[in-house]
Amino acid sequence: MDWAGKYRPRRLADLVGNTAAIRAMADWGRSWAPGKKPLLLYGKPGTGKTSSAHALAHDLGWEILELNASDQRTREVIERVAGVAGVTASLSGAARRLILFDEADNLHGTADRGGAREILEVIRTSRQPVILIANDLYAVPAEIRARCEPLLFRAVQARQMVPRLKFICASEALACSDAALVRIATLAGGDLRGAVNMLQGAASGRDRVTEEEIASSAKDDRLSIFDLVLSLFRGRDEAALLAGARAADEPPDTVLQWVEGNLDQLPEAGARALAYRWVSRADEYLGLTFRRQNYTLWRYATALMLLGPSLAAGGRGVQARLMPPARWRRIAGHRRQRAVRESILRKIGERAHVPPEALREDQLTLFSLLIEGDPVTHARDLSLDAEELTMLIHDRKKAEEVTEAAQRQEKQERGEQEKQERQRRREGRSREEEPPKEKEGEAGGEPAGAEPRPKSPGRKKPGRQSSLL
Repeated sequence: MDWAGKYRPRRLADLVGNTAAIRAMADWGRSWAPGKKPLLLYGKPGTGKTSSAHALAHDLGWEILELNASDQRTREVIERVAGVAGVTASLSGAARRLILFDEADNLHGTADRGGAREILEVIRTSRQPVILIANDLYAVPAEIRARCEPLLFRAVQARQMVPRLKFICASEALACSDAALVRIATLAGGDLRGAVNMLQGAASGRDRVTEEEIASSAKDDRLSIFDLVLSLFRGRDEAALLAGARAADEPPDTVLQWVEGNLDQLPEAGARALAYRWVSRADEYLGLTFRRQNYTLWRYATALMLLGPSLAAGGRGVQARLMPPARWRRIAGHRRQRAVRESILRKIGERAHVPPEALREDQLTLFSLLIEGDPVTHARDLSLDAEELTMLIHDRKKAEEVTEAAQRQEKQERGEQEKQERQRRREGRSREEEPPKEKEGEAGGEPAGAEPRPKSPGRKKPGRQSSLL
């Protein structure tokens, strides 16, 4: 069994490190009331964010409902699962139901499209506590961040990990030297889960672990692309930069795109011009590599793309967050627009009984003009979100206002329907409690034995038709 899961803390008191954050979580949970801001836990992986949320629910006797990136987090799924859970009481008798959105910084692609807006709706309407978890605070949509209380989980210190690792060794009857445990805690880099996995890997097939045996199970120490680009701007020596490029798990063409995409970090125009000169030269070598299939040229391209910009940076470091290459963002934007367009074609095609191919070729403009004439009605009828409506009417602000108005109308109608249903139930109960009426002698009544009058069929309500027909 996975030791990280087996020895996962069950109570807040069992968590290692981040004492201030855990105390703030406990205070938030004990004083929680409807309308209180959700918590947004963020920090490096392996620092106890998800474990602390589960431990809080355990300590307070709360039921927990979790949605993470392995689940499909579309608008419909979140509304059906978390939305309903947020406004209903627990069926298990728990005091509260904690709604947990793990990996909230990983809302992307068509699988999660519309999910961010529905998470906002859950936050606004939930009568149950909500916690969101992310590794990168600024990768969470800004509108969600603004409605949450951020809580930082820092890397766990090595001296805090060692006692926990000793406890696991004792529980598993494993002999492990103090030096080996200190080395594991140091190599983990603040990731307690990684340290436990490293210990389990070193102990596989053994009953004793020494410091010499840690190397074979050490945590993957390859550099990330972020570390490599940061090293370039901070002015590491040439040998260290080239060694970092070999350790990074990225091909040279990807490294080149990251370096080029962050050259605007250089404050002086002259430094940027010099860096671009070296980057363009490296790009020529990459082109030669692919055209001639001579991959020995990669080393020259790598040296040019790293050492030249590093010389231009002069060790001044970076002044803002590193960003992925702009072309990646443009590609992601095009994919997202294509997904939104396909969703629009599917919704209009199903409602108006028009093949998507015909809509795509020559009818989408016509339907856009029809929808622009009465956007609220059509947005409700077609279940259009703000992105889809923006693509049709080309006005983002108006689209957001329209979708909000459509949601308000839907809520009002649901409230009226619930009110009428309650009234019908009350009237039905009162009729059941009334004594039966006399069959004879009633004023205006029919004589006993008379044939009952046939009921007028009345007007049959027509079924709901599309607003586009």
